[in-house]
Amino acid sequence: MPGATRDLLPAPDASTTGLTTAEAEARRRRGEGNRAVSASSRTYGRILRTNVFNLYNSILFVIGAALLALGRYGDAVISVSIGLLNAVISAVQEIRAKRQLDHLQVLGRSTVVVVRDGRDVELVPEDLVRGDVVRVRPGDQLVVDGPVLEGAVEVDESLLTGESEAQARGPGDDLLSGSQVVGGAGLQLARDVGAASYASRLTTEARSATTDTTPLQHQVAFCVRLVMVVVVLMSGAILLQAALEGFTLVRVVQTAAVLSGLVPYGLFFLIVLAYTAGAVTSSRRGALVQRVNAVESVSNVDVVCTDKTGTLTTGRLTVDEVVALDGHEAHEVEVALGSLARSTEAANLTTTALAAGLPGTALPVVEVVPFSSVLRWSAVRTDEVTWVLGAPEALVPALAPTGDASGLDEQVAARTAQGLRVLLLARSVEPAAGVRDAEGRAVLPALEPWGLVALADELRPDVPETVARLRDEGIALKVLSGDDPGTVGALATRAGLPDVRPVHAGDLDRLDDTELDALVAGGSVFGRVAPEQKERVVLSLRRQGRYVAMVGDGVNDARALKAAQVGVAMRSGSAVARDVADIVLTDDTLAALVPARREGRRIITGIAVSTQVFLTRVATQALIIVTVTMIGLGFPYSPAQTGLTLFTVGLPTIFLTAWARPAEPDRHLLLDLARFVLPAAVLTAGFAVAAYTFLYTTITRGFDDPGIRDRLVTEFSRYTGLTYGVDADFVPAAATLGAQTGLSTFVSMASILLILFLEPPARVFAAWTRPSPDKRPVVLVVVLLAGLITALVVPTLHTYFGLTRPAGVVYEIAVPLLVAWFLALGAAYRFRVMDRLLGLAGLGGTPENP
Repeated sequence: MPGATRDLLPAPDASTTGLTTAEAEARRRRGEGNRAVSASSRTYGRILRTNVFNLYNSILFVIGAALLALGRYGDAVISVSIGLLNAVISAVQEIRAKRQLDHLQVLGRSTVVVVRDGRDVELVPEDLVRGDVVRVRPGDQLVVDGPVLEGAVEVDESLLTGESEAQARGPGDDLLSGSQVVGGAGLQLARDVGAASYASRLTTEARSATTDTTPLQHQVAFCVRLVMVVVVLMSGAILLQAALEGFTLVRVVQTAAVLSGLVPYGLFFLIVLAYTAGAVTSSRRGALVQRVNAVESVSNVDVVCTDKTGTLTTGRLTVDEVVALDGHEAHEVEVALGSLARSTEAANLTTTALAAGLPGTALPVVEVVPFSSVLRWSAVRTDEVTWVLGAPEALVPALAPTGDASGLDEQVAARTAQGLRVLLLARSVEPAAGVRDAEGRAVLPALEPWGLVALADELRPDVPETVARLRDEGIALKVLSGDDPGTVGALATRAGLPDVRPVHAGDLDRLDDTELDALVAGGSVFGRVAPEQKERVVLSLRRQGRYVAMVGDGVNDARALKAAQVGVAMRSGSAVARDVADIVLTDDTLAALVPARREGRRIITGIAVSTQVFLTRVATQALIIVTVTMIGLGFPYSPAQTGLTLFTVGLPTIFLTAWARPAEPDRHLLLDLARFVLPAAVLTAGFAVAAYTFLYTTITRGFDDPGIRDRLVTEFSRYTGLTYGVDADFVPAAATLGAQTGLSTFVSMASILLILFLEPPARVFAAWTRPSPDKRPVVLVVVLLAGLITALVVPTLHTYFGLTRPAGVVYEIAVPLLVAWFLALGAAYRFRVMDRLLGLAGLGGTPENP
């Protein structure tokens, strides 16, 4: 049980002999091994389940089952295959990200040293058992909880608490798993192991998987549900008509196949493909995407909350300033500090920074007093001199009155106000004065001041530039740290945050949600923030309508990472933070968020344009089917003819999505979809029905004309498989097939030309939006038209698509109608006819003024 230490001490000398191998094995068999809770809840099985059974794929599988029941085996296979392909593409990307993350964790995995059978043994963390004695040294990551048995250590608990100051721990003090030893050395008793350890308990809290649906996914899901409702209603109405008029089973099955084609299968596939391509691109730029929709989600971010230690800073200290005192030269002070730092027995963050930033050589040490939180100073004595380094307030009482310490308090206060850590270097007045009394207790001799050294948290090199870029992108930055608010505020100022007013989080718990929202909206730097308070700040921002990305690296950040719409972790952070995050910054730099956001915006733009194309096709087809069925002129499509969407929707949307440019996400996407789709669908369907009706009636009357009857009979006998004069349905079947050919020709050409409204190459086409600098869509239009005409002319191809050979009358009708359609649609967009008719002008979201 946590906290039960006494029963683990097998003997008074346990700290030196540890457990025997037999005892360790017995404890492992009793279930007291250090089998940790897996931080990752994204198992391979879960990844596959979430990607196979999402909304889009479930729709495709249901349609596939329905088509299978109707005997449309080929169509059923296509529907199910698209769903499975969607799942495979998404799952492969997420599995790829998981394996890359697992590889990073293996690279960062370390061993531990335990005392077994009275000697040191190196083990992997999983081989520890409850009651083991662990030897801890600087650089070690603690993997179990338990008290210090012997020695004194400094630990960095920033990954657990957010506090960047190293904490001193002596005999009897607890060491927590997940913290890092940065100074001193000692022995630790493994009291809480496996699932009972602090890090594992936090991991368990973070295990539940939650994936936010992005705004684009919400909007596309609404459109898909609307299409499904329309398809179901149309299917019911047409099947009822079939029952009343006695349609054959074959006709019913064909009709069902065409109606199922209204569901935008390709849009589902396109979204998955765009997300995956974006995730791969972002990963190459340092942002490893673990959940494919995160690449789009990050494009909506308008506020980034970040921890300080490990995200804005490297977790190391750097020498900011050295101030000489009492008439000494600055170089003398620098050499003394550098030499003292190189002479300590166990390095810590302070001595590491001093040794890295200042000159000096190791001294022949006679006596050392290591730093501790109780003393707040450390000392090194040689045969000639004693040097002491510590907190000014701890050393001032020992300063000899002969030393000149005038203005010391003011100098310390001025630098502390800037968020710097200030230490005083002093030398003993008596050469080589001792630093311990007769009983071995550390004592300060009379001292004379030599200098002050100001240390600063080391900013990551690219942080100021990244903060400026985020500000230019319109993204607010809020720093949430466990450190002192003044220290955090000073560092935030160094990082480039404007108008910094630090807030102490100790007051947050007394605020209700309304008061908290007001405070969070106005503040940018929060200090002494507890893990649950980080989560509360994130939720406050979400209540205010902000789209939040939380950047963290510690176990203490896990709850906030999950609460944000986008969780971002540093590669060098804790395994828990990496596993719950949507994105992992593999180069430990916030700068990777900016290109990831732009990539997401490019994807949103591409999918929005492609959605316009898909929904226009769906609405046009639906209107044509309803209108033609109502006027009783057969059914306007056969299943084979829907294959022409390869030229009108499939290929165009792939290229338009790939060529999209980053743009601000459309906050009124559904409204703008209606503005584009409704005029295009209504006019295209109107002109198409006119062409269909003309051709249907013309062919029907042709059979009454002896001059052309024989030619019509010969022509349509090949296509219908019926016999004129024997089969009563010959004339309606021939008229329907001929009209379908004209209808498909017109609609296909109009759909291809629609690209010119979405990506206008010149002002004459710029009725919907401004002219595009990209001329590739024009080339695409030419290529698609050439491919379509080839399909209409080549006998094998037009037969495959269920069309007749090209007839002059089709083009005599189609070409003039295309010209009239283009002019009418351009006028409808240019003069905002739909806005005027439906009163949409005051609802926002108007397209760009061309």
